[in-house]
Amino acid sequence: MNRRLISSGSEFEEKIGYSRAVVDGDYVFVSGTTGYNYDTMTISDDVVEQADQCFANIEKALTEAGSSLDQAVRVRYIFPNGDDFEPCWDVFRKYLSVSKPAATVVVAGLLDAEMKLEIEITAKLD
Repeated sequence: MNRRLISSGSEFEEKIGYSRAVVDGDYVFVSGTTGYNYDTMTISDDVVEQADQCFANIEKALTEAGSSLDQAVRVRYIFPNGDDFEPCWDVFRKYLSVSKPAATVVVAGLLDAEMKLEIEITAKLD
């Protein structure tokens, strides 16, 4: 299978030189995704709403790639504030209860103070 690049249309992909997702072999690798709504270029102040928007953005990329969250095998969560992790558990369960991927949580700064989390997913192709 050939390598295929998936774009969200974000200007940062071109400026920085990355793709929202890359299909390679039997896997889809989704870049770290924040809670920006790319249609409105806005971001909520609420970490739970950001988590939900992260997954909406990830689902869109996975669908275009020919996969889904039900095929996720790896997830990485990055939080600037570790206290924000637990409030998001219901959102994580909502989207990942079928696939139950291997998971890692990292507490680290993000590029913009508005970003309360970033999520990276690896999934198998359907």
